[in-house]
Amino acid sequence: MDWLNTFIQGSLLGGIYALFAIGLSLSFGIMRLVNIAHGDLIVLSAYVAMVVGQGTGLDPISCLIIVVPVMFALGYALQRGLLNQTLTGGLLPPLLVTFGISIIIQNGLLQGFGAYTQRLQQGAIETASLQFGGISVGVYPLLVFGVALLALGSLQLLFYRTGLGRAFRAVSDDADTAELMGVDNRKLYAVALGIAMIFTAIAGVLFAIRTNFDPAAGPIRLILAFEAVIIGGLGSMWGTLIGGMILGIAQSVGAALSPTWQILAGHIAFLIILIVRPSGLFPRTRD
Repeated sequence: MDWLNTFIQGSLLGGIYALFAIGLSLSFGIMRLVNIAHGDLIVLSAYVAMVVGQGTGLDPISCLIIVVPVMFALGYALQRGLLNQTLTGGLLPPLLVTFGISIIIQNGLLQGFGAYTQRLQQGAIETASLQFGGISVGVYPLLVFGVALLALGSLQLLFYRTGLGRAFRAVSDDADTAELMGVDNRKLYAVALGIAMIFTAIAGVLFAIRTNFDPAAGPIRLILAFEAVIIGGLGSMWGTLIGGMILGIAQSVGAALSPTWQILAGHIAFLIILIVRPSGLFPRTRD
């Protein structure tokens, strides 16, 4: 029963890791943009929610009504005004520019809020639980996992049931040909990063309710997002969820063996899968 509980808790933990990874997967899948600032943008979303909550009195989840449009606009502006100019120079310029953005965000948050840890409070739902036999399952982790499923399902519908999704897939497969067919790549890329930032905002707020955060919390979020994306397979949305669950289960098993093994166990699982399946478990195949 203890190992079953470990498996369940790890799987639910994978929900938040999948949310971390969705925005990163979108950026790379559509634009081939490796966004080093992704983790810091997650943390920035948490701080935006904190400021909105202090100013309006809204609870953190309700703050998403404001945080999501703000982060969408930020993503759109970053891509349209800055990152589009880096995409034609190979892999290195986007890496350098997004690394610079990461440093700016970290130092800006440090100057504005100090190095103190913060946490968003959602109330009783944080500690509420459901009993299934001898297993206690937290309501909040279930909610986060459900949000991850809803987010991935929404993206599936967007990509395969809408004209915008078809344009995204066309640009991802062959940007030059898509442009010849009348697609405005620069505008489409800006919309893509804006959509990625919607999921980044959701991940940031839900993460900040779950645990403490500070201006330096971004890099570990970036690493976890990268690992989930690579385990699942580049370009695979549902693979991202599987990757997050594998990381969560590995960490839960590691913590059950020894508290000092929790984070390390996730990294070891990532390395093993990378050795066995370098392209990930469910890489996107091209027709």
